[in-house]
Formats: sequence, structure tokens, C-alpha cells
Amino acid sequence: MHKYLILLIFSLFAWPAYAAEAMIAPDVLARSVTDEVLVALRNDKAIQAGDQKKARELIESRIAPHFNFAGMAQLAVGKNWSAANPEQRKALVAEFRALLVQTYTASLLLYKDQKIEYRPLKLAADDTDVLVRSLVRQSGGGEPVQVDYGMEKTDSGWKVYNVKIGGISLVESYRTTFNTEIQKNGVDGLIKTLRDKNRTLMAQQSVK
Repeated sequence: MHKYLILLIFSLFAWPAYAAEAMIAPDVLARSVTDEVLVALRNDKAIQAGDQKKARELIESRIAPHFNFAGMAQLAVGKNWSAANPEQRKALVAEFRALLVQTYTASLLLYKDQKIEYRPLKLAADDTDVLVRSLVRQSGGGEPVQVDYGMEKTDSGWKVYNVKIGGISLVESYRTTFNTEIQKNGVDGLIKTLRDKNRTLMAQQSVK
């Protein structure tokens, strides 16, 4: 599933340049920057060559600010969130954020000239929670993939709190795994599992 997360990166990559234009609808904003992002990726020789550090720095500076990681972590943990104390919640958000950044770093290096088409969005003036729909066409042909972004309006702009790829929710897919771990080893067990996984992913990326 994670190979399609690069598609999310395309649509969020350059959003900081448009953050002040609050009147721009989320789908219009995403569509307006996609071409700009694709050109940037095509021209970035370092990322094309597999520069993990540069890819991660790019995500941290340009993409991560547009995610509601706390909200995503809470949704992923689900009903068990109420069982976590403040310190555990803070650790869960930090490790979940690190996991997604690591995953997006790997995904960024998979760019292969995919094409993205955004669906029209009916946005009311008082909407604060929307679903931005897109259709991804692979460069080699084949069936297009639907990628949808759950977004909420905050004081600092629109934030992504969920992604659906081919109808499968990213948050819900993590929830099943997280709940199983919590049932076996508690909240601290999940934190340890996430921390260990992040260390392994970081070590793997460091040697590439």
C-alpha cells in the first residue's frame, strides 16, 4: 500500500507557498501545485539517485507541517486512546509521526511519472471537514488508483488526518495492528514496538 503514498506527497509538497490564501478550496489548491511538484521531483537529481537524507529533509520541511499527526495517532489507536496517559499519548504521536515520515521518505523515491486527476469538490462556506478525491494513472498503464484525502480546517490551515488508497483507510489499517499489540503488551508495548520499528527503518535508510 505504501508505494502509493508518494501520490499524497505530490499534492502536499508545495502547499506552504499558498497557505495564506485561505479562500482557495482544498481541491483547487492541490491541483494547482501538483504540476509544480512533479517538475521539482523530475529535476531533483539527488532524490532520483536515492538520497534518503535529502528526501527526508524535504518531507520534514514541506509536507509534515500539513498533517494532523496527533489526530491521526488518536484515530489509529482508536478506543485504546482513552487508556493512555498524557505521557504515553505524547510518545504515541511522536513515534507514529516518525513512522509516517520514514514511510513517506521511502515512497518519495518511487516516483515514476504518475499522473494525478482531481475530482471536483463541492465546498460550502462553513465546511470544516472534507474529502478531496483524486485518481492516479500509472505511467505504465493499468487500472487507475483512487486516492482520497480526509482533511480538516484548522486555525493554521487545512490539515490531512487520513488517507484512503483504493478505498482502504491508512488510519484504519494501522488501527488493527495497534489494537492487537495493545491487547498483548499494553500501550507501552505499542510504543516500544513503534520505536523499535523506527530505529530499524532509520538504520536501513542510512545504509542506502
